[in-house]
Amino acid sequence: MPESIIIRVPDGGAVTGLIYPALKEAVQVTVILGHGAGAPQTSRFMVDFADGLAARECNAATFNFPYMEHGRKVPDRAEKLEACCRAVIETFAAHPRLADTSLIIAGKSMGGRIASQVASAGIRGVKGLVFLGYPLHPPGRPDRLRAEHLARIGLPMLFVQGSRDGFGSPDQLRPIIEPLLPRPELYVVQEGDHSFKVPRGGPLAQAQVYGLVLDHVSRWSIETGAAGSASPSL
Repeated sequence: MPESIIIRVPDGGAVTGLIYPALKEAVQVTVILGHGAGAPQTSRFMVDFADGLAARECNAATFNFPYMEHGRKVPDRAEKLEACCRAVIETFAAHPRLADTSLIIAGKSMGGRIASQVASAGIRGVKGLVFLGYPLHPPGRPDRLRAEHLARIGLPMLFVQGSRDGFGSPDQLRPIIEPLLPRPELYVVQEGDHSFKVPRGGPLAQAQVYGLVLDHVSRWSIETGAAGSASPSL
């Protein structure tokens, strides 16, 4: 069972965080995973990915954004989401169980976008970012890109993108991230949608697809966490 903690956020309130300890001793990396806009940290996707990372030698940590913590459906303003994300990172980084590990910040859809915005403004101690379905643009609006800030991050990044993602296909994402330094990695989930779901009857079952994604994310996170030094605050 994950360990539950209370995380104080700048507006005076609090959100719940969950720590999924790695199943192997002396783990060296922690992946902090933010949820998407429509489902909390206890959604099946989030729990499966946190459990899967813990089974693959990574600590995993999840949290609720304030609106989700209080049962609201509409996400908070970007400023409030970013302030929460920053407080979450600082709290997990200081937790006794996680303090000596390298931090990777990550998120599903909106959670990843908010993590990227926080990183683009500068955050101490983060080694890299993982995006599980980056929301490059709203569905049907490829003219409204959410990418300008990515060039300011300057950290290793892994984009996991379904080939059928309505929020931005790999072909749309590739020319945007290829010029960035260090050059991000793009992992394409063939026939996957925004949540990496694949059509039934394909060559791989859904559980196998998720397993391959988790294998790649955990391997990338461990290698990135072990390499180089953390980016200083800007």
